[in-house]
Amino acid sequence: MRRATRIRKQASLGAALILSAMLPCLGVGATEAAPEAKAVLTPTQMRTAAADLLRLRNPKQAMALADALIARNPHDRSALLIRSRAARDLGNYTLARKSAKRAWSLAETDEEKYAAALITAQALSSGGQRTLAQFWLRRAVENAPTEQLERRAVRDFRYLRASSPWLHRFSFSISPESNINNGSSERSSFLNYRVSELLLGQPVEYQLGGTQQALSGVEYELGIRSRYRFHQTETRAHDFSFSLISRTYTLSSDAKEQAPGAEGNDFAFTSYQIGYGLRGINLDRRGEFRLAMDLGQSWYGGEEYARFLRLSAGQSYKLKKGRRINARLSHEFQDGVKTSDQNTSRGDFSYSFRLASGATLWTNLSLAGATSSSASDEFEEIGLRTQLTLAKPIFGATARFGLWGRVRDYDVSPHSPDGRHDDHYQADVSLTFTKMDYYGFNPTLSMTAAKVDSNIGLYESNRFGLNFGIQSAF
Repeated sequence: MRRATRIRKQASLGAALILSAMLPCLGVGATEAAPEAKAVLTPTQMRTAAADLLRLRNPKQAMALADALIARNPHDRSALLIRSRAARDLGNYTLARKSAKRAWSLAETDEEKYAAALITAQALSSGGQRTLAQFWLRRAVENAPTEQLERRAVRDFRYLRASSPWLHRFSFSISPESNINNGSSERSSFLNYRVSELLLGQPVEYQLGGTQQALSGVEYELGIRSRYRFHQTETRAHDFSFSLISRTYTLSSDAKEQAPGAEGNDFAFTSYQIGYGLRGINLDRRGEFRLAMDLGQSWYGGEEYARFLRLSAGQSYKLKKGRRINARLSHEFQDGVKTSDQNTSRGDFSYSFRLASGATLWTNLSLAGATSSSASDEFEEIGLRTQLTLAKPIFGATARFGLWGRVRDYDVSPHSPDGRHDDHYQADVSLTFTKMDYYGFNPTLSMTAAKVDSNIGLYESNRFGLNFGIQSAF
């Protein structure tokens, strides 16, 4: 509460300073003191007097002058901003919001749009509409006439986000893919079938075709993540969370020729989850722990696929010289609808540090194991992943390079008496174009190449994809 009050006070002071700075750009001069009430004032003097009254914390008289100016000229942008600021100080947030939005609609230059967007955001924030206020701060950033004013709007955005119980993140990407259905890169595979309880028949080779083989196309992904922080202290935070991911596809002409009866929606995937999370600072404020419980459901091809419950616990710790370690344990209970029931345990340990060049290297070791109602879905897994983030931009973009290797063993498989063994390799490069900015969002480009080597031809696969997306710059 004390931090939120301090932030509101800082925002109020910032609003007065911004308004004072912007009024000369809008045709308002400066005076040293407010004139006497009985003086006959020109419109310019009235605007100056109203601005002085706001600085002297007399919003009632500032409102009276602003109203007189607006009655004279309904298109007076300066007077609308003054009335918005005065109404906000008087607690009339509806009038403050309407006046600021009216000033925005009349704004023509970057200076005018910046001032109107900033005052609108402050009116919305004071009225409790903090999520919408963040959108208007993005508008202020987009129209900031100078880098200094842009940084001020970004700072206000971060203050507002930190003090708001709600946090929303949206993502959207388009990805041309060589293998949207995770199909095989082989033309044939083998099936090992049981002739009797005691005798295994000889493996039978069969041809792969249609949707069993890789289909190329384009993936469209939309992601929504929301968090509501319902209780917070200096060292603890309690959150409710919600996330939704939806992917759909269009098939290429080659894929339609290969599988005439298939459609992109046959491979569409949607999942949502709701959960509770507890975060806390510990270990002399060098560590942070996380506990979470999530419930979710998924659909594949438009049909319900599985339901799940996931429990997780994690701990991070800051070492010296910017190094950090992180450990996480999780267990997921899957109730299969179109797939088997499965219980999966996973452990991750990561370590990140800064190189002499200024680049950051992150590595992660993971172990996993699953039991299932179907013996062929039980596995053991070990994986290693590393990512290098360069300190200096490439072509004006922040660059990240990643490598990932994973070994997964299945003791039982209907395709081989020796079970199933998959080696998964992946390399990826991602670029975030920080010099290109629209409403505080940067475009991103990533390239991924992946290969699965399996002792069973059905699971051999190659994949190459490009991903075009956006992400928030702050």
